Order: sequence, then C-alpha cells, then structure tokens
Amino acid sequence: MGKGWKTAGKLETAKKKGALFTKLAREIAVSARMGGPDPESNTRLKLAITAARAASCPKDTIERAIKKGAGLDNESVIEECTYEGYGPHGVGIIVECQTDNKTRTVSEIRLLFKSHGGALGEPGAVSWMFDRVAHVNAKKNQVTDPEEEAIEVGANEVEIDQDPTETEISYNFYGAVADLELIRSSLVQRGWEIIAAELIYKSKNDTKLSPTQHEEVVQLLKELDEEEDSHRVYATLP
Repeated sequence: MGKGWKTAGKLETAKKKGALFTKLAREIAVSARMGGPDPESNTRLKLAITAARAASCPKDTIERAIKKGAGLDNESVIEECTYEGYGPHGVGIIVECQTDNKTRTVSEIRLLFKSHGGALGEPGAVSWMFDRVAHVNAKKNQVTDPEEEAIEVGANEVEIDQDPTETEISYNFYGAVADLELIRSSLVQRGWEIIAAELIYKSKNDTKLSPTQHEEVVQLLKELDEEEDSHRVYATLP
C-alpha cells in the first residue's frame, strides 16, 4: 500500500509540474506574440523565460513557445482574455486567462464560479472594484528605506511581499500603468533584482469576511488558479 501511495504521489507531482510548464509556456508565447521573439528587446518575454528556467522548464519547451508566439509554426494561437464575476459572499474576482479556445475556457471558468455559489458576470461587473496598476516585485540586499526607493523610481506605493512560500524578502512597487517600464528600469539601475514586472488589478477595498467565509472564497480562488487556462487571479481579499 505504501509503495502504491508513493507512486501515486509521484504521478501527482509530475502532473502538477506539467501544468506549471504549460502555464509558463503560454506566458512565453503570449509575450513573444505581443513584443517580439527577442528577449533583449522584450522585457516581458525575458522575465517569462527567466521564470521558466527557474522552474526547470525544458529548453525545447521554451524555444517552442517562443516560435509559437512569433508565428513561426502552424499551431493554434494563444490569446489573452479576462473574466469577471462574484465569488461567494459578494467577493469580486477577476481571472486573466491564456487560451487557444475561448469557448472552452469561459465554460470552465463559469462552472467553477457556479459550483462555489458564485456567478460569472459581464465585462465591467467587478472591475470597478479594482485599480489597474503597474506592479514590480523586486529584491535587494540591505534595503534601508523602501519608501525612499519608491520615490526615487517613480512608484506611488511600496509594500513588503508577505508570500510565505518565499524564503527571501522582496518588495512590491506599485505605480501608474504608463510608468511600468520606468519603475522597472530605475530599480535595476539602483541595484534591484527584478522578479516580476507586469500590469495587475489591485483591490480598492477588501471585502470583510469571517474566517469560515474567507476559507470558502480561498477554495474557489485555488481552483481558479489551478484551472488549465488561468494565468492570474485577483480578488477583493486582503
């Protein structure tokens, strides 16, 4: 029985790794399609490749994704799409997806919302609950005054990253959409290592929930995040 459990565990690990590689490859393909196949002139693509390599994504998978995004093969095109809806207890949720079949994706996203007592909405249904902002996650040794760093690079806000899965401390810098590249490049010049640089949805006000209600929403968010075509998930939660 023990051996069988270990085998099942290995298969589950392999399945999760495969799903991760698929998501990483889609980000590479979309980045290459939008900004070109050269990572030196396409910051989003360069960061996507770096993330894929950090996750031990195979080299041929990365190269294939770049070619696919650049239109150098005959495979289907990966597109970005965004869905909005209400989760349980009125929590606003936005799901950014990358897919080669929007009909399949919207059907699966709608089913997840419905199965948790939520509902998928029309465009604009909950986006008013969020601000669209530039976000740069970065780290640096011996950060004396992060607020001063934010001012120097043109960011409007900075906060320490509380991700419990990371052993190293990093900081989230937020600013105007148009200032994303300015903030990223300025941080690099000041000795910061960039982990992510992207446009995100930032909740204006968090929905107040009891611990039990919070867990119910988190379960939906986890399933949305694990859905094959999802790329990023945002919610009005702290």
